[in-house]
Amino acid sequence: MNMLKGQTSYDSTSTGAVIPFLNRNITPYATEAGGFKFDLVPVEKQKDIMLNVGRMHAEQEYNRIMELVRVLEAQAQQIKRRLEITDAVHAAEYQFQTYHGQTYWLVFEQDKKKVILAKKGPNDWSSSAPESYEYIAAVKWLGDHTWIEVTEEV
Repeated sequence: MNMLKGQTSYDSTSTGAVIPFLNRNITPYATEAGGFKFDLVPVEKQKDIMLNVGRMHAEQEYNRIMELVRVLEAQAQQIKRRLEITDAVHAAEYQFQTYHGQTYWLVFEQDKKKVILAKKGPNDWSSSAPESYEYIAAVKWLGDHTWIEVTEEV
């Protein structure tokens, strides 16, 4: 019997009641006892896989961004230190012409209780540095008119 008179459909009585117009060509499931066998789609397992893959990719992206943050923090600290050194040099006393690319020394002169900019480092003296000198840092004047601390042996 075909109550709705569809060309590729038939009425089903699989549930005990008549279900009109069941199109077996478009349903993915068996519609009669002799139909093909199929397994249920493991939806929960598929959701777990999608969630785990999504979390893995998101974590990789998060870690990449956090690495960039660490690099930017390090660069910001370097710039902050450069500004501190620049301020210290500008606050220091000196009586000579400074030149770009040259290394100078920030020195705390204990006798006069002030910071000076000196041309000679602790190893540049013929005998030894003056006892009243406390060397703070070796500094170099950069082309952008800031000063940077020199950490390598000068």
